[in-house]
Order: sequence, then structure tokens, then C-alpha cells
Amino acid sequence: MKDRVELSEDIDRRIDLLAERAQLTRRQIIEDALAHGRSLAWQERWIAGVQAGVDEADNGEFASDEEIALVLNRYSGS
Repeated sequence: MKDRVELSEDIDRRIDLLAERAQLTRRQIIEDALAHGRSLAWQERWIAGVQAGVDEADNGEFASDEEIALVLNRYSGS
């Protein structure tokens, strides 16, 4: 037997909004939160960060070749 949980209107609305933004189902959002300990607030910040990155890319705001080389050299161990 599966238990059903009633959620507050605020939580319910946040799940719906997050599912829409992430192009996931409500079930996927809830399962991720329960299975991986990712709160709705964490998931909301994650999706906002991803969207900000997509928006920057859409606007042509990429790292320069020099910036990429600096990061790669910093972490290459050489």
C-alpha cells in the first residue's frame, strides 16, 4: 500500500514550477529530493544556475581561449 502525502499549497506550487523549468515530472523532482537529499531550495538554485549559463551562452558570453587555457593549465598538474 502506498501512502499519500498532502503538501502545502506553497510546496505544491514550487514542485510544479520546478518540474516545468527542469522539464521533469513532479515524481522525478520528489524522488530526487528524497533519494539524494536535495531540497526544493537546492533544486531551485541548481535550475536557476543552469538557466543562467544557458542564457549567457545564448548571448555569446563564452570564456576566451586564453581563459580556458589558464584553467586547464592550473589543474593539469604540469
